[in-house]
Amino acid sequence: MAARQPIATAPKDGSKVTVYWTDGNGVMNESIAQYRSAERLKALGGDVDPNDIGWWAAIDGHTQKKIDPTSWRPASGDDDDDS
Repeated sequence: MAARQPIATAPKDGSKVTVYWTDGNGVMNESIAQYRSAERLKALGGDVDPNDIGWWAAIDGHTQKKIDPTSWRPASGDDDDDS
């Protein structure tokens, strides 16, 4: 398993990585996430809301949440990486 790295070094090209973040209850979480830049959001069409720029993680099969991760590592190869 790859070592955790500072979030500032994570790829911001839309690729999926494993991130570590603390929720509102102080619990550390590990999630697959991707960074959504203004450029990527514009490419998807429509207006870009500045609140949509940042790290997003799938919380369950139907919910995504904007998060503030502190570290990351490459996503493992067995995760579904269909982007």
